Amino acid sequence: MPTPPDGLAARHRTESIAGLFLLAATLLAALPALAIVGMLLAKGLPALSWEFLFGMPINGMTSGGIFPCIVGTVWLVGVSLLFAVPVGVLAGIYLSEYAGDSLLARLVDLAIVNLAGVPSIVHALFGLGAFVMFFQFGASILSAGLTLGVMTLPVIITSTKAALRSVPHPFRVACWNLGITRWQTIRHVVLPNALPGILTGVILQVSRAAGETAPILFTGAAFYLPILPRGVFSQTMALSMHVFVLVTQVPNVTDTLKYGTALVLVGTVLVFNSFSIALRLYLRRNRKW
Repeated sequence: MPTPPDGLAARHRTESIAGLFLLAATLLAALPALAIVGMLLAKGLPALSWEFLFGMPINGMTSGGIFPCIVGTVWLVGVSLLFAVPVGVLAGIYLSEYAGDSLLARLVDLAIVNLAGVPSIVHALFGLGAFVMFFQFGASILSAGLTLGVMTLPVIITSTKAALRSVPHPFRVACWNLGITRWQTIRHVVLPNALPGILTGVILQVSRAAGETAPILFTGAAFYLPILPRGVFSQTMALSMHVFVLVTQVPNVTDTLKYGTALVLVGTVLVFNSFSIALRLYLRRNRKW
């Protein structure tokens, strides 16, 4: 078998080394997440039971269940989705398809970048001033959900813009040549093909909304409220807030209860994400290009 030239052998060595470095970086990124999940499973699984998942907290939250926290988290994520997804997608459509390279588009892009960098505690103060006091929604699920929606808007807007711009421009030109209006082109051609990418932003929004504590701290999350919310103007317990309270505010709480609550929070986020990922895969398989 002939020996490969020295230059080709050197390139093969470089390719192998680059592959090893990339593999090491991937493992380095995955190991912390796997370690966290492993720790939660090891310390939190003993707490999981029917009573823990569907019972009310008792004895000052040192025992009992976390059902109000699970229901409250679903409420908060749902309200934030109902606000952030329509507003974020429509804003992304305007910036991608209508605004062009205008001064307004550049200013809005700058505002979105700045909004993405605002700390979550500042969003909490904004929600307190805007939704709790100015609009007089009070400390409620509505105020907390809208605050989470505002906080996650940049993710959805950015992912919508990127997804729309990934649709080949000849699709639009072909529609315009047939006399189809810009909005009809967006609605029937561009948007359906961009939905998988848009759902990526929605998945990130769900994960962040379910796991944030600071934005709901002043706007609607209750320290201890062992009843189920009756509507969007009720206060509620939430899993993220409950984990924070158990770890920092309540004495004599077992580690099993703390880690079990954290494990349920991670599991709830995974359930939300699983639905979004399944829908995204379905839409991706049915994409026209």
